[in-house]
Amino acid sequence: MPGFNHFDLRLVEPAFGDELTDLILNLDALRTRRLSGTTHPLIFFQLKHIFHTLESIGSARIEGNRTTIAEYIETKLEGTSSEKPDIREIQNMERAMEFIDQHVRDRNIDGPFVSELHKLTVDGLRPPPDGEGDATPGAYRTGLVRIARSSHVPPEPIQVQEYMDQLFDFIERDDPPKYDLLKTAIAHHRFVWVHPFTNGNGRTVRLFTYAMLVKQGFHVEQGRILNPTAVFCGDRNVYYDLLSEADKGTDDGVLTWCRYVLRGLKAEIEKIDRLLAYDFLKSKILLPALAIAFERKLITGIEWAILKRAVEKQVIMAADIKDLFPGKHAVEVSRNIKRLIDNKMLGPVEDNARRYVLRFDNNYLIRGIIQVLDQEGFLPLKGEST
Repeated sequence: MPGFNHFDLRLVEPAFGDELTDLILNLDALRTRRLSGTTHPLIFFQLKHIFHTLESIGSARIEGNRTTIAEYIETKLEGTSSEKPDIREIQNMERAMEFIDQHVRDRNIDGPFVSELHKLTVDGLRPPPDGEGDATPGAYRTGLVRIARSSHVPPEPIQVQEYMDQLFDFIERDDPPKYDLLKTAIAHHRFVWVHPFTNGNGRTVRLFTYAMLVKQGFHVEQGRILNPTAVFCGDRNVYYDLLSEADKGTDDGVLTWCRYVLRGLKAEIEKIDRLLAYDFLKSKILLPALAIAFERKLITGIEWAILKRAVEKQVIMAADIKDLFPGKHAVEVSRNIKRLIDNKMLGPVEDNARRYVLRFDNNYLIRGIIQVLDQEGFLPLKGEST
């Protein structure tokens, strides 16, 4: 039976002609280029929320969670909490991502920060063997653990604190920015290699990686949706296989892992950036999603016409849909707008404004949105049903 194999945490630099060097340069350009698209910010932020939801589902499913997108969306549509552990696990991931978005740019990614991520991840879940929680939330393990689907033997419990302190020093070390993404990929592997908690390490390390990327500038204020789930859970067999390559501790194994992470990030960011081009978003996502809602009789004919006008113009006022009510008083127009606002299908651009945008992040339209995102290759979960 193999034993623990120590190797030093270090930057492994690719050769100048390596694909990894090109990936680093390309991703750095994406990070520093301030994006400005034609999609209205309120529509863009709704997409951000949907992708965070998908990321939470995807990260949980790597560990064997069987909740489908459709099941989880139903709980969001109903606006209720669930006692079902699989649903709670995903809700925990969403809360942890909100915590990262709110706090990571003002804090170091250190022991207390990661402890908080772990607490959020396992909150309210029963510990193994009955659930996916942890008997000591936020605290490093005091016993030996085995990693599923891996022959790697993590370090002894007494070594965990030292290895994690080394990891945090590695992250916070003042290296040139060109090393940021390389450090992110290496840090992800090292976290799994240490396996600091009794349970919930996989979910926590993906949150940890998301936090590093946000802190490095891949965040929505610059006009970008970041959905790194696709990197790790598009094919979880590949994810585990390449983690095992890095477990060897060789330069080749670590560089192979880094190529996998950065290749996936580049593909995902470039794909998501397409949603900033409103012509693409309108024709390929929003209008087809409205058609699906109408075909399923989730919206009426007049609702479909009003919402279609909202998609075409992005921002509408009552005057923009007057022609849909020939011979009707303005009160009838306002009544229909209010009904759509009450049903969370339109939203004002700001408080008390009489200008409105399509709202699809918390109503039955989201079903069609997710179905079309799947058809267009935007979902990180293969073969999911909506």
